[in-house]
Amino acid sequence: VHWDSIFFAMVIGLVGCYVLWSAARAATSGIPGRFQAAVEILVEMVDSQAKGIVHNAESRKLVSPLALTVFVWIFLMNAMDLLPVDLLPWVAHSMGVQYQRVVPTADLSVTMGLSLSVLLVCLVYNVKIKGVGGWIHELFSAPFGDKWFLYPINFAMQLIEFVAKTVSHGMRLFGNMYAGELIFMLIALMGGAAAASLSGVLLPIGHIIAGSIWAIFHILIVALQAFIFMMLTLVYIGQAH
Repeated sequence: VHWDSIFFAMVIGLVGCYVLWSAARAATSGIPGRFQAAVEILVEMVDSQAKGIVHNAESRKLVSPLALTVFVWIFLMNAMDLLPVDLLPWVAHSMGVQYQRVVPTADLSVTMGLSLSVLLVCLVYNVKIKGVGGWIHELFSAPFGDKWFLYPINFAMQLIEFVAKTVSHGMRLFGNMYAGELIFMLIALMGGAAAASLSGVLLPIGHIIAGSIWAIFHILIVALQAFIFMMLTLVYIGQAH
């Protein structure tokens, strides 16, 4: 149990809920303000993706809000990477906390927890849409056909597919965010080396330039990884249908 990851994930989740709740509470049917327009664009984008992948209108009553939650929550957790790497750890250190991790999605336990949650949703829809008997029949008859001698192979392939999708779903997000965090730390070390060296004149300049360039590029990674996780969530739930 990583309390850092749990704490920041919960706080960020509450912030995301409050932001969207504020937009919904202040929404008007007239000319929307910029904030309302931005949230409406986000909601419509997610809803259009859900309609294109999950064709069951009844399922989309849950799946569309789920996809929106996934996107916003992961985007905000990823965005913690844009804070100075030693800012919140320094604040925590001043309060007596020696170690502090502030990017929940750079923690494998968080990303795998998210992907396992998606797996559970997929299993529920497999049973809900196909029935218990229909899903069990699919487990033993797909992908190679409904022949008794193929049942063990089909079942093994189904298990491999579920495991592979879940592991890759969580590992992809973790790998990208962990690598991005490491690069921010390496860039920060340039500043540390400059502070420890009287002759390192170019290091502070390089530290600022490299940090700025990587932060700007990382904005794309933050949004892209949240979008990819959301899309894979929709695809996996769509496959369950």
